[in-house]
Amino acid sequence: HQKEDMLANVVRIAARAPVTRFAPVARAMSTKFAPSHEYAKVDGKIATLGITDFAQAALGDIVFVDLPEVGDDVEKGEGFGSVESVKAASDVYSPVSGVVTEVNDVLSDTPGMVNTEAEDGAWFIKVEMSDEGELDDLMDADAYTKHCDESS
Repeated sequence: HQKEDMLANVVRIAARAPVTRFAPVARAMSTKFAPSHEYAKVDGKIATLGITDFAQAALGDIVFVDLPEVGDDVEKGEGFGSVESVKAASDVYSPVSGVVTEVNDVLSDTPGMVNTEAEDGAWFIKVEMSDEGELDDLMDADAYTKHCDESS
């Protein structure tokens, strides 16, 4: 009975405690999109770059991904790599300028991941941006969705 009494006391105390509602944590990360169907997920000065789900769907089954190396410079609007699918090969353009800080090497062995996780696990590179103002030229999710609707 002693355990049951303790439990009853805890329940009574908890019932009288004020209810605290935790608001979801606002993340500093935001995603921007280029008209050429690349995305930049921005967290501070680091942008994670890849191709959008719209782009991978248009390309079809991706069989090869060519990416730069850590330390390489990328320039906004310039090609930094390419993807090859069963349909076509396509250059990938950087939506921002900066220095490559990380490369998703998993894509070398499993390029098809881009077809299933384009905007998540199949990111291409991470870049330390040299000019965060370049983000102002990119689209937010709503504008990008509209851009895709007009493109198709």
